[in-house]
Amino acid sequence: MGKFLLAIVFLALVAIPLLAQDHPRLEVFGGYQYLHLGGGNSNGLTNGEGFNGWNASVTGNITNHFGIEGNFGGAYDTVNSVDFKAYTYTGGPVLFTESGRFKPFAHVLFGGVHLTGSASFTSAPQATSASISWNGYTMMAGGGLDVKVNRAIAVRLAQFDWVYYNLSDTTFSGSSVPGFSASNNVRIASGIVVRF
Repeated sequence: MGKFLLAIVFLALVAIPLLAQDHPRLEVFGGYQYLHLGGGNSNGLTNGEGFNGWNASVTGNITNHFGIEGNFGGAYDTVNSVDFKAYTYTGGPVLFTESGRFKPFAHVLFGGVHLTGSASFTSAPQATSASISWNGYTMMAGGGLDVKVNRAIAVRLAQFDWVYYNLSDTTFSGSSVPGFSASNNVRIASGIVVRF
């Protein structure tokens, strides 16, 4: 109970600067993302593959040009009959400016990544399936452009991010599988922003 009260007090103190703003205090984005993993990792699992999925973020604007963003994404692809799912959860600073209906922004995000691969095998005497997962950290840097439709809604025309990830070693059927990293990756997103 004491931690809960401390968290409420902390959030109230953080929210005080938001009360005197003439720009949106909070922005919630949701939309489509395309993630291109450019390869270059040690095991060749994702050599130049394109993943489709979703991207969402919540941004608290602290001043007229600075905010803090939490960003989440899911991307999916099938490579050599293996279904891959990549989930990211990141956060960091965002810088922006507003000029009329246009709001360009730039952000740097740090956090985690979770990658899974699963496959079903039907050629064996008995159908079976297998899956493997890696955890690691990721960093993204980029920006984009929002265009206001009205006071409460904007369209994110485009968001472009360079993506780095580093995945730790894991085990599969009792054997060690090495981790890998890559920095040849790009994410593109577009969607709707709700402004509060």
